[in-house]
Amino acid sequence: MRAQFVLSEIGVGLRRNLTMTFAVIVSVALSLALFGGSLLMRDQVSTMKGYWYDKVNVSIFLCNKGDAESDPKCAKGAVTAEQKKQILSDLDKMPVVEKVTYESADQAYKHYKEQFGDSPLASSLTPDQLQESYRIKLKDPEKYQVVATAFDGRDGVQSVQDQKGILDNLFGLLNGMNWAALAVMALMLVVALMLIVNTVRVSAFSRRRETGIMRLVGASSFYIQAPFIMEAAVAGVIGGAVACGMLLVGRYFMIDHGLALAQKLNLINFIGWDAVLAKLPLVLAIGLLMPAVAAFFALRKYLKV
Repeated sequence: MRAQFVLSEIGVGLRRNLTMTFAVIVSVALSLALFGGSLLMRDQVSTMKGYWYDKVNVSIFLCNKGDAESDPKCAKGAVTAEQKKQILSDLDKMPVVEKVTYESADQAYKHYKEQFGDSPLASSLTPDQLQESYRIKLKDPEKYQVVATAFDGRDGVQSVQDQKGILDNLFGLLNGMNWAALAVMALMLVVALMLIVNTVRVSAFSRRRETGIMRLVGASSFYIQAPFIMEAAVAGVIGGAVACGMLLVGRYFMIDHGLALAQKLNLINFIGWDAVLAKLPLVLAIGLLMPAVAAFFALRKYLKV
């Protein structure tokens, strides 16, 4: 009988404040969708880091004849066979180095033509204009400075470049976008909480006579508060369910179909459905608990008789 009464009161409360309940659902859905999207963005960045950092190389570019005439670092002339042999020997002795691959000027020219064959510059470029290099795979990509310190400025070395630095700029941009999404999510969350509190206040005020009578006949505080708390929880769960739907639809249309980023950006290892599904229970749990807790604290003042 008590459960039936509580459920009937929930229905009455939701119908009386339909507009505000709808606003709560929308604000909760948007804030939780942004929250879930931020979590997925963080997972995506972590996945990309794990994928790309494992493939980044440190490149030691060697001086050629053209560099000897134009680059002060190569003022002593093009790299000699003895200098190349010494560089390779020193690399083999370094514990941070996992693998060393030599790339000749002809190989660099071939790779350039494969990647940038449509570029106007490709037609005027010749193999002797490109540099020989050593491509170094490190056991730990963070140890780039060890190689840079050992070889930067050495005779025959034009420059030491770390591909990880380029990736760090990309990941810094992605992390900045993630923080921006979290900031918007926090703002939407505040709006949702304010709407929840106001909805509970209006509902409690409109039923103050009934709650007063219930208090006089000995009803417990929890029994009086339960319908209001559950009203907020129901609205929150609906909002959480909508947020889950938005995350699923977003993953489907952005990565698999619609924009089809997985097909257009083959070099990016996108997160799978398992990562999305793993976030849904958390989104639903927050959608349930956040409004219920907000309603509970709001009712401590507005249901005092």
